[in-house]
Amino acid sequence: MLQRRPQNEEAITAASAFLTGAVERLRHPAPGISGGLHFGIDLGTATVVLCAVDDSGLPVYWDFVRCGAVRDGVVVNFSDAANAVADLKRRAEELIGVPIHNAATAHPPGVPKPDARACRFVLEAADVECRNLVDEVSAAQALLCLQEGALVDVGGGSTGVGIVEDGRIVAVDDRSGGGWHLDLILAGSLGIPVEDAERLKREGAAEYAPILRPGIERIAASVRQQISGRRVGSVHLVGGALRVAGSEDIISKYLGIAAIAYPHSELVTPFGIAMS
Repeated sequence: MLQRRPQNEEAITAASAFLTGAVERLRHPAPGISGGLHFGIDLGTATVVLCAVDDSGLPVYWDFVRCGAVRDGVVVNFSDAANAVADLKRRAEELIGVPIHNAATAHPPGVPKPDARACRFVLEAADVECRNLVDEVSAAQALLCLQEGALVDVGGGSTGVGIVEDGRIVAVDDRSGGGWHLDLILAGSLGIPVEDAERLKREGAAEYAPILRPGIERIAASVRQQISGRRVGSVHLVGGALRVAGSEDIISKYLGIAAIAYPHSELVTPFGIAMS
C-alpha cells in the first residue's frame, strides 16, 4: 500500500485544519481582529480571489469573483482584471473595516517575466501596491510547509510542480494542461456549456470521474514529466481544478506514488500568497 512520508504528517494536519477554518471566512471576517493584516490576491483563470491572514498566520477573510480576464497566467483583459480586484478591495474594506494599501500576488512558474509583471500592474491599477510577486508553487508551499515531496498546483490552464527537499523548493516547473481542459472534456461529453461544466466539476460529484479520468491522467502524465526521475515519496494536490471525487486516487495509481488531497484545496494558493 502506498504510504506518505511521516515527516509531512504534522504539516498535512496543520494545513488541513487551516483550510477547514478558512472556508468559514468567506465574506465573514474573523471576530476580534487585532494586529496587522496581510493580503494576497490570486489572479486565476476562472476566478480572482482576495485573502487575508493576521500576524500569526491565521485566516481572517476571503472573497472571490468570477472573472475570465486571465488565461494561463497571462492577463488577457487588463481592464476586467483590475475592476475585479477593485471590487474585491472595496467589499473587503467595508466588511473588515480597514483600508487595503498593499497585497502580494502570484503567477504560474512558467510565465515569462514581462507577462508576470502584468499581475503587478493589475493590482496597481486597482490602487493596491504590490508588495510581493511570487510564483504560485512557492505561494502554496508558504501555507503547506512540506518537508519533502512534490507540490502539484493544478490551475485552470497549467499544472505547476515544485520539488521539495528538506523544507525547500529545489526545482519548479510548469506545463500546459489543467482545469480548463477538464471543463472542455465534461462539456463535450454532456453537451453543455463550458461554464456549466466548470460548476459541475467544482461540485465534485463522483459520477463525473469516469468521464474526466483521461483528462486527470493527462495531468498525472504532466506531473510525471516534471518530476523527471527524482525520488519523490508523495505528491500534494492543490488548486481548484481537481475537485472531482477520487481524483487523487487516479493520480496516485497512475504515478505509483501516494497522492494527498486537501480540504478546500482551492484556497491553498490564495492564502499562501497572503502569507508570502
